[in-house]
Amino acid sequence: MQDFIFYLKLGWEHIISWDALDHQLFVLVLVAVYSYYDWRKILILVTAFTIGHSITLALSVLDLFRLPSDWVEFLIPLTILITAADNILMRNKQKSLMKLNFYLALIFGLIHGMGFANTARMMMAEEQNIFVPLLGFNVGLELGQVLVVLLILLFEFVLIRFFSLKKLHWMVFASAVTLLISLKLCLERFPLF
Repeated sequence: MQDFIFYLKLGWEHIISWDALDHQLFVLVLVAVYSYYDWRKILILVTAFTIGHSITLALSVLDLFRLPSDWVEFLIPLTILITAADNILMRNKQKSLMKLNFYLALIFGLIHGMGFANTARMMMAEEQNIFVPLLGFNVGLELGQVLVVLLILLFEFVLIRFFSLKKLHWMVFASAVTLLISLKLCLERFPLF
């Protein structure tokens, strides 16, 4: 049980810490499309991300799949940039965008899962059974994502309800700011520099 709690805290910190800006930005652009009334869809969305994340994390820990870490560190903000750009370009096609974001969450979760793989591989290599550490980490990640989602939805609710900001304007603004930040991260992390 101690191992489970240890890895649960590690998963929680992986999404909640100040170093987790890339994950937080990705969750922001995924969720910006939705409103607080869509909370069930949002839970499915972040769970799709966790599933993708956990698949590559497990494959990496088992040493079945590896990608050079400099490329992973570049691809993570690239996934955020693509998702933010899709939000802006498809802003008038909400249903199509929601469907697309579900697939992006699952597929891009695969890339994000590799971001923690090297650290996880070193920590979990000594474990007899990796099931408990991976389960704990992913439960912690999911709980952290739910908290991030709740904070985003609360912020969105305040902007729309009390400041009369239109939902579409919120989505475009959040996506544009995230696009700029992720573009900066892509340029800084481009592997050939």
